[in-house]
Amino acid sequence: MPKFVYDFTEGNKDLKDLLGGKGANLSEMTNLGLPVPPGFTITTEACRTYLTEGSPPAELTDEVSAHLAALEATMGKRLGQSDDPLLVSVRSGAKFSMPGMMDTVLNIGLNDQSVEGLAKQAGNDRFAWDSYRRLIQMFGKTVLGVDGELFDEALEELKHGKGTHDDLDLDAADFQALVATYKALIAEHAGRAFPSDPREQMDLAIKAVFDSWNADRAVLYRRQERIPSDLGTAVNVCSMVFGNLGMDSGTGVCFTRDPASGHQGVYGDYLQNAQGEDVVAGIRNTVPLAALGDLNRPVYDELLAIMEKLENHYRDLCDIEFTVERGKLWMLQTRVGKRTAGAAFRIAIQLVDQGLIDLDEAVHRVTGDQLAQLMFPRFDETATKNRIGKGMNASPGAAVGKAVFSSPAAVEAAARGEKVILVRRETTPDDLTGMIAAQGILTSRGGKTSHAAVVARGMGKTCVCGAEELDVDVKAKRITAGDVVVNEGDVISIDGTSGAVYLGEVPVSASPVVQYFEGELDPAQGDELVGAVHRIMEHADGASRLRVRANADNPEDSARARRFGADGIGLCRTEHMFLGDRRQLIEDLILADSAADREAALDALEPLQREDFRGILEEMDGLPVTIRLIDPPLHEFLPDLTELSVKVALAGDAASAKDRRLLECVHRLHEQNPMLGLRGVRLGLVIPGLFAMQVRAIAEAAADRLAAGGDPRPEIMIPLVGSIQELEHAREEAESVLASVAGTARTLIGTMIELPRAALTAGQIAEAAEFFSFGTNDLTQTTWGFSRDDVEAAFFSRYLDLGIFGVSPFETLDRDGVGRLVRIAVEEGRRTRPGIKLGVCGEHGGDPDSVHFFHEVGLDYVSCSPFRVPVARLEAGRAAVETAGSDSR
Repeated sequence: MPKFVYDFTEGNKDLKDLLGGKGANLSEMTNLGLPVPPGFTITTEACRTYLTEGSPPAELTDEVSAHLAALEATMGKRLGQSDDPLLVSVRSGAKFSMPGMMDTVLNIGLNDQSVEGLAKQAGNDRFAWDSYRRLIQMFGKTVLGVDGELFDEALEELKHGKGTHDDLDLDAADFQALVATYKALIAEHAGRAFPSDPREQMDLAIKAVFDSWNADRAVLYRRQERIPSDLGTAVNVCSMVFGNLGMDSGTGVCFTRDPASGHQGVYGDYLQNAQGEDVVAGIRNTVPLAALGDLNRPVYDELLAIMEKLENHYRDLCDIEFTVERGKLWMLQTRVGKRTAGAAFRIAIQLVDQGLIDLDEAVHRVTGDQLAQLMFPRFDETATKNRIGKGMNASPGAAVGKAVFSSPAAVEAAARGEKVILVRRETTPDDLTGMIAAQGILTSRGGKTSHAAVVARGMGKTCVCGAEELDVDVKAKRITAGDVVVNEGDVISIDGTSGAVYLGEVPVSASPVVQYFEGELDPAQGDELVGAVHRIMEHADGASRLRVRANADNPEDSARARRFGADGIGLCRTEHMFLGDRRQLIEDLILADSAADREAALDALEPLQREDFRGILEEMDGLPVTIRLIDPPLHEFLPDLTELSVKVALAGDAASAKDRRLLECVHRLHEQNPMLGLRGVRLGLVIPGLFAMQVRAIAEAAADRLAAGGDPRPEIMIPLVGSIQELEHAREEAESVLASVAGTARTLIGTMIELPRAALTAGQIAEAAEFFSFGTNDLTQTTWGFSRDDVEAAFFSRYLDLGIFGVSPFETLDRDGVGRLVRIAVEEGRRTRPGIKLGVCGEHGGDPDSVHFFHEVGLDYVSCSPFRVPVARLEAGRAAVETAGSDSR
């Protein structure tokens, strides 16, 4: 029989799959002897059963009853006992942290009788009635589905009636009246009374937490963060400790290092006379954690000692929630904290230097996505700026956009292609869609541990929080900053590194990390972040087996790719060389009526091609350059059929002979589905001399480089091959041309695997190919039967909403389908030709998750855009150290 409930004393931090992150870490802190309120955890397995079958496991009720009885015995009081009630919280806790995305209910066990007992035991009527109204408010919204705005409006109306903006000015009678108001709201909007039975409260709250796993905001967050949808959440039932018992009590969130910068120090927020949700919600501005030292030095010192103990134990930045109840410290949660990209690199190297982790672990702890964030531009320090306010630097970056004051407005503007900054007093989980759509987030309330800050850091979004100088009026859709008024639609710029808010657009400049990759910054010159990136990249390069090339079609991109650490060119698209003015030459080739006309067109193209290849081979001297022979659908080089038909029709008898001939040719070559038509190897076989011209240009360019003392290493790639016979014809022609050019370099001839049939017959094709390069863009299209350009606009968003895809297969490789074809081709290709060189040149070559797959299946290299080369290098190293780590285990 499975066990569905674990006491905090029974688990540990390694049971995250079963107990969720929160439950596992509560158990770990209990094992460490830290002051954790007693409680128990209901497993993720129970949640999965509930979500699958529509009801909790049959054994769950009895297990919960047994653990509740044990908790009551430990605490010496019963749940909801009228004269001295045991109160509990019910909190979600999935394997992966999802800040604010799922539900929590505090103070379960209060009713009209036990609230009096709580007041008597605490000697504080205000505290008891405040706790009761919080329970009803959370329960009404979370469990019974009542609109949370109704409760907020009732509270604001009560405060307005007393002439205050601060809930600390409300007394016991005010909260007692609010309890009655909240109950009436529930009766009206939920169609039932607030339950007074404590066990019913707890059971309903547990089910609500299970249900919250599939709440819209949780689903959206998981999709954004690529968290699997089938994990489920654990539920933590914990005895309550109270931070709202008076000014000697409070609640806080702290980090063992700054999650924004990674710098060591005392970071966090504290709020006197408050419960935990108040800090995250940002309903009142907090004080810095260091202020706790002035309020209660013994508690502060104890907290600092615990923070150090937890960081050394977890060997990482820890995010900690705590409560002070009448001068006693209680630990409510710890987890490895979310951090910005810059903090991730700095902290990893700091921990290496402290001897807590090694460089392999440091490489494992950072990601290619984080490195990409560090390569984004930042504000130009020399530009003239109009600063209108300053808040907390919650999540770094430079974000510019039009101010919008609601999530729907952000989503609508982004859909129109506009860049926006989401401006709120404070964000809630319901703002997630707007936060995703926006370039950055600005709030006038909350600190570095507010919802906006935590979620933005996890998403890599620029965020400035707690900009108190700004008066944000959401209803009027404006910001007032002294004499400056910013209306919705006005452009603002926010600096998540400094916390500054500027009116208008501030120009941006290259990031220091990009300057480092460009060779403009010496990593030894003192920039801590650049130094950390350098050390991690150096170790990743040394560990990686998978090489990284670049997709580049001109000398400039090739030079940048080499500066960024590319090991060669994995894809040079020759069709990109025929755009602009050269397009006319391809048109002439297609229109050629005779062999002489065709030869003249090819003769005009060849010297241009030769110069293109010479420049690229020079920039990549000593490194391989894979040149794909021309692979365009013909329609890309011909006029639009409809436009040309209209032009000729309107001109009538005056239409030129060239236009008439062109129209005839376009009609003849018109294809219903050109992406599956006359392109790739088919084009080379149908238009005599086309491939031969390109091969000759490659060979002569290589010969010129050799004569100049260079070391050219060209590789010729035949595109869109579906059978070995196609490849043999193209290869025979290429070898004949290469043999005719004196003094050329040794040139490999291979093919692109981008059709399912090619993958399935790779063993045959390898007989004629010295290398394969997987064109995963077309392989994905042809495997799925999708036209990428069409489906992304037509139905792709619906597929994502339905969960058919967790992420686009054009963004991250579909391992089960396309990935299986890659595996088959690798295995069969190597069986035929053991020394065959294998790579990938589709966009997946720069996707972090896909890079790990390509390492796993044994490719030799990946190729991606020059800007993504450092990302792929890092992920290649991460794949190697993670594989070595799993092998050693």
